[in-house]
Amino acid sequence: MASRITGFLLILLIPAFAPAQNTMKAPGSGGPFLLPEYEIIIPTFLGNNFRNYYGNVAPDTLCPLWKLYLGAGKTVISRKLGERIWAGAGWTGQPLLVREDSNLYIVQGAYDHHLKKIDAKNGSLIWQYKFDDVVKGTGTIWENPDTTEPENKLVILQGSRLGVGNYLDSKHIPSYRAISYFTGKELWRLDAKWTSSYSRDVDGSALVYKDTAYIAFENSLFTKFNPDYKKAALKDGMLQPAIYKETLLYTPDDVIRHKNNVVTESSICLLDSVFYIASGSGHIFGYCLKKDTITWDFYIGSDIDGSAIVTHDSCIIVTIEKQYIDGPGGALKLNPKKKPEEAVVWFFPTGNIGYGSWDGGIIGSASVNDNYNNGEYPYLAAFSAIDGNLYVVDHMQTDTSVWVDGFDLQQKYHPPKMVFKHKTGPSISTPLIVGNKIIAAGYNGLYLFKFDKNLNFEKIAEYPGQYEATPIVHNRRIYIASRNGYFYCLGD
Repeated sequence: MASRITGFLLILLIPAFAPAQNTMKAPGSGGPFLLPEYEIIIPTFLGNNFRNYYGNVAPDTLCPLWKLYLGAGKTVISRKLGERIWAGAGWTGQPLLVREDSNLYIVQGAYDHHLKKIDAKNGSLIWQYKFDDVVKGTGTIWENPDTTEPENKLVILQGSRLGVGNYLDSKHIPSYRAISYFTGKELWRLDAKWTSSYSRDVDGSALVYKDTAYIAFENSLFTKFNPDYKKAALKDGMLQPAIYKETLLYTPDDVIRHKNNVVTESSICLLDSVFYIASGSGHIFGYCLKKDTITWDFYIGSDIDGSAIVTHDSCIIVTIEKQYIDGPGGALKLNPKKKPEEAVVWFFPTGNIGYGSWDGGIIGSASVNDNYNNGEYPYLAAFSAIDGNLYVVDHMQTDTSVWVDGFDLQQKYHPPKMVFKHKTGPSISTPLIVGNKIIAAGYNGLYLFKFDKNLNFEKIAEYPGQYEATPIVHNRRIYIASRNGYFYCLGD
C-alpha cells in the first residue's frame, strides 16, 4: 500500500456545457432527458494538475449530515498471505465532485469492488459499476470533446486492485477502466502488463493533456494513451485504449535494492510542460512533454507513495517513506529547474516511529494553501506522518541556522520553519488546507483546525473513526470515506 499559480496551465477545470439539442435516456428510466448543464468541480486526486486544490469553503463544525454504507469486499494480499475482507474505502480514496444543473454528485470508489455515483445532498446511490477487486485509488473525470453521444460526454478513468482470483503472473489483469459518468457503463478496459514490479494494481490518477492521457501504473510503466473509446480496439477479447508510449520508471539496480517493490502508486502532477512522477523505485522523475521522454531524475532511494505537489514558486513538495534508506523519512521541497544535485530547497524529517507495516516517514501527500492564498497568510504546507503528528510548515521560510540529517545520511539540509504540530495519531491520509482551516484525517479520527493571520492554531472540532482516505470540501461540507464501511457528509 501506500495513498493554481504563476506559470501554471490549468487543464482540468472545465466550463459548463449545456447543448440543448442533445438527449439521452436516463439510466433505468427508459425516457429521454436533456444533457444537464454541468461543472466538474473536483475532477482528479487533489483537485487539479498541480494536486493543490481541495474544495472551496470549509465548515466550522463536523456535524454528521448523512452517511451511506459503502459495503465490504474480499481482496487477496498474495498466495502466501491469503485473502482479507476490507470495508468502506481507504488510501487514496478521495471523492470526485460534479454539479449537474443545481445538484451535486459524488464519484467514490469502494472496497466492495464498486465505483459509485452518489447524490451529495442526501447520500442516495445513483449507480454503481463493479470491478474485479477493491477500488483504492482516486479516478479522473475527463470531458470528451469529440463524442457525439451525450451519455458519454464525461468519462471516469479509474483503477482497482488486480482482481480476486488473479495473481501477479495471471495472463490478463484489466485493472484500469473507463466508465461513463452519466450511465455507469463500461467503455473500455486496459490490461496492466507484468513487469519487474510486484504489483499490477492501479492507484494513481491520470492527467489529460490535449486529449492524451498520462498515468503511472503500479507496474511502473508511465503510460501515454488515447482515452477515447471510439479509438479503442479489440485485443485479447477486451476493448482496449490505444497506447502511444510506455516508459519504465525503474532501473535493474532499483529492482534488486527494493526486491521488486518498484511500485508507482502516486498521481502525476504537471508543471511547465513537465510531468513529475514520484515512484516507489526511489526516484522523482521529470517527463518533458516537448521531448516526450524523462529529462530529470532526483534519486532518493526510499519507497515513495505520496504524489508530488506543485507550489506557487514553481517547486514541488514530495513525501518520503522510511524504507530502504538509512536516514529519516519526511517531506522534501525540490526546485526542478535546477540540476538534481542542486535541487533541494529544504528537508523536514519526521520521527522514525513505526505503525502497522510502516517504519515511519510520510505515506500520504502534502497539501499547500498556495491556491487559496491572496497574501493574507504565509505560504503553508501540511502533512500527516506515521509518527502520529500533523505538521504545518511555512514552505517559503527555510531556517538557515539549523541543519538536519538527510534521508540518506550522506548530506545535511536546512529545514523549513515549523508553525504548528499536533498529535492526531498515525495517518496515511493527506490533510487539506482550505482558507484558514485544516482538515486532517487518520486512524484516530477526523480533526478540524483553524488559524489566524498570526498563525495561532486552534482545534475547533473532531469526529471519531478510522480514516485512510483523503476528504474533499465544498460549500461548508466535508465528504470522506471511512474504513468502518461508511461514507460521511459532515459540516455546518
